[in-house]
Amino acid sequence: MSNRYETLFTPFKIGNCEIRNRIVIPAMEGTNIIENMFVTKYNEKAHDYYIERAKNNVGLFIPGMIPVYSMMMGKWLHKNKKAFWQADPLIREIHHNGAKIFFQLGAGFAGRNYTLPAQMLKVAGSPVLKKLTNPLLHLNEMMVAPDDGLPMVWAPQFSTRALTVEEIHAYVEGYAKSAKLCKEIGVDGVEVHAVHEGYLMDQFTLPYMNHRTDEYGGSFENRYRFAVEVVKAIKKECGNDYPVMLRYSVTSKAIDFKVGAVPGEEFTEIGRDLAESEKAAKYLQDAGYDALNCDNGTYDSWYWAHPPVYMPLNCNLEEAEHISRFVDIPIIVAGRMQPDAAEKSIQEGKIDAVAIGRQMLCDGKYITKLKEGREEDIRPCISCHNACLPVAYFKNSGAVMDTADAATQGHCALNPRAFEEKKYKLVKAKFPKKIAVIGGGIAGMQAAILLSERGHQVDLYEKTDALGGVFIAAAAPSFKEKDKELLAWYRRKLEASSVSVHLNTEVHSLKDLSADKYVIAVGAKPRKLPVPGFEKGIEAIEYLNGIKEPGQKVAVIGGGLTGCEIAYDLALKGREPMIVEMTDDLVKAVGICAANSECLRDLVRFHKIPVYLESTLKEIRDGSILISTVNGDQEIACDSVILSVGYTPDQSLYRPNTDTKKGGKTDGDTSIHVLGDAQAVGNLKKAIWGAYDLGVRL
Repeated sequence: MSNRYETLFTPFKIGNCEIRNRIVIPAMEGTNIIENMFVTKYNEKAHDYYIERAKNNVGLFIPGMIPVYSMMMGKWLHKNKKAFWQADPLIREIHHNGAKIFFQLGAGFAGRNYTLPAQMLKVAGSPVLKKLTNPLLHLNEMMVAPDDGLPMVWAPQFSTRALTVEEIHAYVEGYAKSAKLCKEIGVDGVEVHAVHEGYLMDQFTLPYMNHRTDEYGGSFENRYRFAVEVVKAIKKECGNDYPVMLRYSVTSKAIDFKVGAVPGEEFTEIGRDLAESEKAAKYLQDAGYDALNCDNGTYDSWYWAHPPVYMPLNCNLEEAEHISRFVDIPIIVAGRMQPDAAEKSIQEGKIDAVAIGRQMLCDGKYITKLKEGREEDIRPCISCHNACLPVAYFKNSGAVMDTADAATQGHCALNPRAFEEKKYKLVKAKFPKKIAVIGGGIAGMQAAILLSERGHQVDLYEKTDALGGVFIAAAAPSFKEKDKELLAWYRRKLEASSVSVHLNTEVHSLKDLSADKYVIAVGAKPRKLPVPGFEKGIEAIEYLNGIKEPGQKVAVIGGGLTGCEIAYDLALKGREPMIVEMTDDLVKAVGICAANSECLRDLVRFHKIPVYLESTLKEIRDGSILISTVNGDQEIACDSVILSVGYTPDQSLYRPNTDTKKGGKTDGDTSIHVLGDAQAVGNLKKAIWGAYDLGVRL
């Protein structure tokens, strides 16, 4: 074992439950063992995922939250014992491999943060449709909170109703009886999804959401009564020695409804500040909770609990270390946690364990590789949320998710095998082929690696002198350190493979190559706008790759993901960016996690970057641009213009098949397969998953 992380691999206890090391996999959306949204059932896909990680030294598993009440069907979790007992073999096998498991119990997604999909907005706004769909949707139970009239996070035009005292008592009973079922099937403890992230129970604790005048509002004790009653009820039902952990947000990081505080921002906290948190942590410990699993944030500052690439590494560590001074129970911390920081903090006695979630989706052998000193072999999580949490939000949209994304939520964009182990099991090819891969971007590299592993003879052709394609530019900003690590990881994997790599080799025609199969992964080309002076602009990729340097005052045309990232990067460099966007909101795209987009929007606000929405570029002039706005044409002075207006697939090597059912095949030629942006411009998930689909099939 490597001595570098020696403390990480020492045991610790939550209550009377000893855990073999200090590494916890926290609950994440889509990682449930028992599902209770539409129907209470055992998740069959969970088995291989959890066992692989149990065999690879995970200390404690906390699978995704199980709602104690199904808001979709109006059923209580504890009334369906069958699903629990279906999980019994998995739990036994987890124990056999030396790991422990807690189930996370919560009030579901009730409260003002209930995920109102775009399709449900009409139902929510119609008393008639509400009544007609009530047997299934139970919107009155979903849109509850401490108070009447709180704006819904995903659809602020709708508001909540106040939970009754009787309903609160029913929830308390639901937690206790569900915990008893957990104990009966051998689950080592439970985690209460409670004073955390602005969910239902947390809303009771926060003064800006709770103005009740009964025993559940007003004073500190009343606001925390719900959480206290739950742990006392569980202990009464299961015994005082049964471990109960609390998912806990140390501070809310909330400035206002739908406005969060970014790192380094001075602000007035309207939620739980550090002073109240000191008191609350001790109060909750004394009530019976055996550990605090900590981060920060609410749904008004969602990116603290689900930190995207723009958030600092170890972003919640400081607050968790602080709160540990006020309690005697274990403190666990989550939020882009890195092993060096975790090792140091545990060694110094400031925290007790670390929660590593999305990185464990990305690489199931992460802990074993750490233990063995093989850090360079770890596939790094880049906090993209492309597959693990792809629910998008933009102005007046509700919660938006692509159908394909919805089916694979809780998976990993970089590691399609997570929860799909059987589908993507690699076996040696019965009839090895000679395969030419054209394009050395992420899609091309991933396909080449997989095809080589299956025994094919693979040649990869890249027209430039470096592997990575457009991802080189994507990884360029200073806040993309994990993207740079991923690029380096792919290059190392390719170097260690049997793939023959041909750099500085541009393929003009497939006829110039000799292969059984051709994989075209040449990416996309920047889109051109038919406006005067367009040639004076700097393409986004030219700026990101350092080919062209902008001036001080820079107009960024396009307020999508790349455009906003460029504007943020410019602000960090001391430049004066502005953003011109044709739609009514920034980052208005399906597939981009709301945590990522909300963080970017708040960073734009914090850096005081001017934004022109519903505006289009009409002309690039010398020293200015002319744009069309809702209020007419406007000339804006600027030194440079960066164009981030999208890409179109590079189809120079093939003719696309108009029959969409043919997948990546082209023009009836079954020897040709197209991947990534060359097929259709998308994100990393599309590129890598497409490569995996092809890799296991050829």
